[in-house]
Amino acid sequence: MTKRASQVKNGQLFRAFLLGSIGVGLLGGGALSGLQAKAASDWPELAHPVAKDPAMEARIAEIVAGMTLRQKIGQMTQADIRSVTPDQVRKHYLGSILNGGGAWPSGKKQAAVADWVALADAHYKASMTTDMKVKIPVIWGTDAVHGHNNVFRTTLFPHNIGLGAAHDPQLIGRIAHLTAKQVRATGITWAFAPTVAVVQNPRWGRTYESYSSDPALVRQYAIAFVKGMQGNLTAPDTTIASVKHFIGDGGTWLGKDQGETRATRDQLIRTHAPGYFGALEGGVQTVMISYSSWTDTGMGKPHGKMHGNRELITDVLKGRLGFDGIVVSDWNAVEQVAGCTRTHCPQAINAGIDMIMVPDDWKQFIEETVADVQTGVIPMSRIDDAVTRILRVKMRTGLFDRSPMPAAGAEADMASDAARATGREAVSKSLVLLKNNARSPLPLKRDAKILLVGKGADKVTAQLGGWSLTWQGDETDDSDYPLADDMLSAIRKTLSDGGKVDFSADAVGVDVKGYDAVIVVHSERPYAEMKGDILYPDTLRHSARYPEDRAALDRVSGKGVPVVSVLFSGRPVYANDLINRSDAFVAAWLPGTEALGITDVLFRGADGRKGADFKGRLPFDWPGASCPETARKPVLFRRGYGLKLAKKSGLGRLPEDGVATCPAIAE
Repeated sequence: MTKRASQVKNGQLFRAFLLGSIGVGLLGGGALSGLQAKAASDWPELAHPVAKDPAMEARIAEIVAGMTLRQKIGQMTQADIRSVTPDQVRKHYLGSILNGGGAWPSGKKQAAVADWVALADAHYKASMTTDMKVKIPVIWGTDAVHGHNNVFRTTLFPHNIGLGAAHDPQLIGRIAHLTAKQVRATGITWAFAPTVAVVQNPRWGRTYESYSSDPALVRQYAIAFVKGMQGNLTAPDTTIASVKHFIGDGGTWLGKDQGETRATRDQLIRTHAPGYFGALEGGVQTVMISYSSWTDTGMGKPHGKMHGNRELITDVLKGRLGFDGIVVSDWNAVEQVAGCTRTHCPQAINAGIDMIMVPDDWKQFIEETVADVQTGVIPMSRIDDAVTRILRVKMRTGLFDRSPMPAAGAEADMASDAARATGREAVSKSLVLLKNNARSPLPLKRDAKILLVGKGADKVTAQLGGWSLTWQGDETDDSDYPLADDMLSAIRKTLSDGGKVDFSADAVGVDVKGYDAVIVVHSERPYAEMKGDILYPDTLRHSARYPEDRAALDRVSGKGVPVVSVLFSGRPVYANDLINRSDAFVAAWLPGTEALGITDVLFRGADGRKGADFKGRLPFDWPGASCPETARKPVLFRRGYGLKLAKKSGLGRLPEDGVATCPAIAE
C-alpha cells in the first residue's frame, strides 16, 4: 500500500468512527462502492422560492453597463469599520462594510444602540452621495450568531449546539426573526448566519456553532432559520442571511480549524451539503466560503483551499444548485489560496467569489484587482457577474428604495420581552440530562437550602462562549451584561420563602451537611475559531484542562448530600470522572443570557409541583474516552440520548481514563 493509499484508508476509518450511526450509512455499502470522480450533475437540482424579476434584471444590467471598472471593483470590496470612514465609502464606491468581532462604533465596547445607528446612517448616506449616475447603497454585515452579539445590552440566545439539542425547528425560526429585529434596530441589514457545519470532531473550536452531526436536522434548521431571518426580504424587521461556511468546514482532519476536509464527493454531498440545500430552499441570499480545503479521498485528489475551488463555487453552487445571490469570502481568507495574498487573489474571484472581505487592506485590493482586469487576468464578464449579483441582492431587499435606518423605538428589540422569553424557553429546551441516579434530588424544591459551587456559577461570561461582545468572548465581565442572569442570580430569583443559596467558587472550607443539595457548575473558558481548538494529541478530558472544576467537585461529593453537576461547554467532552461524582449531570452547553431557563427545569414549579421537564437530546455523540480517535469504545451516550426526570439512569460507575496525552495517529 502506498503512503497516500494508507492515508486515505486511515482517514476513512477515522471518519467512519466519528460519524457513528450516520457514518454506517454513508461510509458503508453502496456509498463507498465506486470511488470515482463525480460531476456537478451528482448534486441535486433545487427549487428556489425567490424568482428573478425580469424588470429588476433589466435595471441591474443597465446600471452595470454604466459603471466604471473602479466602481465595479468598489462594489466587490468589503472593509471593516475600524479601517474605513464614510467618506472613503463614498470616494471608493465601496459595496459593503462589516464589523468584525470586537469592532464597535468609536471602539466603545458598551456603545449605545444610537451610536450604531448613527454610524450606519453615516455610511449609508455617504454611499448615496457618490458621483455615480445611479447611487448604490452600501450594505453592512455583522456576525449575529446567537443574537446581535456584538452589541451591549442585547439578549443572547443559546449557541447553535444548544439549539440543536432542543430539536425544534420552529423555535429556530423564531430566534432568527428576533435576531433580525435586533440587527435592524442598529441600522444593519446583513447577518453572517446561520452556520450549517456538520461537525465530525468536537476538537474543533467552532463545534458550538454547529447544530448537530445529523445532516437532516441541520437541513431543517437551515430552512427555518433563513425563512425566519429573511422573511419576504423587504420587511423592516428582517435581514439578509448568510449561510456558512461552504463547504465541509466541520469535517476537517482531527477537527483542526481551517484545516483539510478528507471526504469522498458522495460524503461531501450527503454529510456536509444538506444545510446548504435547506438554506437555498429557504431563499438565502448570501453564501460565505470556508477557510478549509477539500481532499477527495475517493480519487486521492487534493482540491486545495475552498476559496479557490471553481468547481464547487461556480459549477456546483451557482450552476447545479442555482444560487443567484452573493458569494462572499471570509476574513482575509483569500490569502490562503495558493499563490495569493490578502490583497491579490484573481484565483478566488475567477473561482466565483463575488465580494471579498478584505478588512484592512482594501485600498490595495482595489488597485491590484483593477490591474488584473486591465491585463486580462480576470475577465470583465466575471466582474460584471459579481456586481450583478451584489446589486440583485440589494434590490431584492429594498435597499435601493428606502433607507435601512430603524423606526423610532426599535431599540427595544435588543432585549424585548419576547426575546428574553424566547431565550429562556430555548435554554430550558436545550438542557440534556445525562445522569439521574436514585439519589438525585431533581427537581429541587424551591424552599431548599442550596450550596452553589464553581468558578463559572456567578459569571454570565461562562454561559456565553465566543462571539459575545468580543471575538473570543474574553476581555469581558458581568458588567458588560447588565440585563443577564447567571446561575447564582437565577437561583436567587427562583427560590421561595425558606429557600437559601450560598455560593463558593471552590468549596474550600465549606461544610455541606447543612444543605439539601449541592449544585456544581463546571465551565470552559470562552473561545472562538482558532483559539478554541483542542489540538491533537491533547485529550478531550474536561478535568485535564480545568482541574479546578474537579477539585471543587471532590470537596462536596460523597459527603451525604446529593450533588447536581451542570456543565457549560461548547462541545461534548470526556467527563466520566465528573459524572461518577455527581448524582445528576446536566449538559447545559452555552445557554446565553437567560439562565432562568436552567432553574425552570432544575426546580419545581412555583406551586410546588413538578415544573418543566428535560426535553433536550444530544445533538452529537458524547465521548466515552479522552482520546476517542483511538479508543475501542469511543462513545458513552449516542446522539439523541437524553433522560426525563421520571427516568432514573441506573448508570453504574464509569471507567476513568486519565491518560495525559493521546497516542500518535497516522496522518
